[in-house]
Amino acid sequence: MAAPRPYLTHWGRVRHAVVWEALTTALAPLGPGPLSVLDAGGGTGGFAVPLAGLGHHVTVVDPSPDSLAALARRAAEQGVADRIDAVQGDLASLLDAVAPGSVDVVLCHSVLELADDPAADLATVAATLRPGGLASVVAANRTAAVLSRALSGRFEEATAALDDPDGRYGAADAARRRFGRHDLVALLAAAGLVTDEVHGVRVFTDLVPGALLDTDASAFESLVALELAAAARDPYRDLATQLHVLAHRA
Repeated sequence: MAAPRPYLTHWGRVRHAVVWEALTTALAPLGPGPLSVLDAGGGTGGFAVPLAGLGHHVTVVDPSPDSLAALARRAAEQGVADRIDAVQGDLASLLDAVAPGSVDVVLCHSVLELADDPAADLATVAATLRPGGLASVVAANRTAAVLSRALSGRFEEATAALDDPDGRYGAADAARRRFGRHDLVALLAAAGLVTDEVHGVRVFTDLVPGALLDTDASAFESLVALELAAAARDPYRDLATQLHVLAHRA
């Protein structure tokens, strides 16, 4: 497991730890590398920099010039700038950054929520992969949103969320989608991606008082161990704040 990154919030550190564990385990069968990795929406390099540190070549496509500038600084600090390419763009423009069928691994973490057309964008993600290539997709979980609203007393929003196929309800959520596990797997299948594993990310973390984690370092390590143990187990993964799907191009 990668060490928790000190600049992240508690939930961000847990997310990174759980996703990193599953991702690096899935990379092993692809060979020692170096692999060609595409990080769609990779921002400041939270995954790109450590992957480059393992010897892989990473192309990061992100719409934010500020994020890409921060990525360049972090890559230089870690001595991996020669293994990272930064390209300004979005999901729809991935094939402007890499050739079709040229990528071993593509990351699509926390970007489908803002996609205008998730099905079309996932088709583009799949098109970048070589046959057998690995896709790592992290997306917000609709089931967890229902539960969190109910627990906070927002019962009308929770009721509305039960039946909203896009998981968008209320003014604050108008631009952000959420996905059920089976819906997300079906979207990937329609794009030509065969699901291998589904993990829950932040099953318990959002319910734990932040003050506990601020004052007890061992509590954080125990929480990460619990999250890793529960991530692939029903019914816990269906209650997680995010879903992490590992799939391959057929």
